Amino acid sequence: MNIEVEKVVLENAPGIAKYIASTIQKEILNIFTNKVRKKIREEVGEDGKFCILVDEVLDESKKEQMAIILRFVGRDGFIREQFFEIISVHGTNSSTLKTEICKVLGKHTLLVKNMLGQGYDGASNMRGQWNGLQALFLNDYPYAYYIHCFAHRL
Repeated sequence: MNIEVEKVVLENAPGIAKYIASTIQKEILNIFTNKVRKKIREEVGEDGKFCILVDEVLDESKKEQMAIILRFVGRDGFIREQFFEIISVHGTNSSTLKTEICKVLGKHTLLVKNMLGQGYDGASNMRGQWNGLQALFLNDYPYAYYIHCFAHRL
C-alpha cells in the first residue's frame, strides 16, 4: 500500500522479509503505539483539558499493571475516550500510582494542571478521601474532580 516501502522491501528482499521475529514485531508495535499516542496528543491540543480513567490489575505473570485512558473533547466537538498507555507498577499505593501517572503524562507533554477529572474504581487506594489517589491529585490540582468509574457500576 506504500510505494516507498514497496521499493525498499519488496524489490530488495522478495520472499525473504517475513517480519516474524518477536523483536521485529515488538518494534513495529512500538512504532504504531507511539504514532497513535502522538495523534491523541495532537487532538487534545497544547492547552487542552482532559480527564483520566485509571484501573490497575494483575497480569498473567502476577505483575501489577495500570491502564490509563484519556477522556477529552476532540476538535470536532465530540467527547473522546482513548486508551493511552498501560504500564507496569511496583506497587499499588496511591503515591506510587500518582508518580507513575505524572510520568506518563509528562512524557507526552500533557500538563497535569490541565486535568479536570479523574475516574477510578472503588478501591480505597484509589478513591480514599484522605490518602487515596483522587485526594492526592485534588490537593495539588483542585479542578481534577473525582468521579467513581461508571464501568464498575454495571
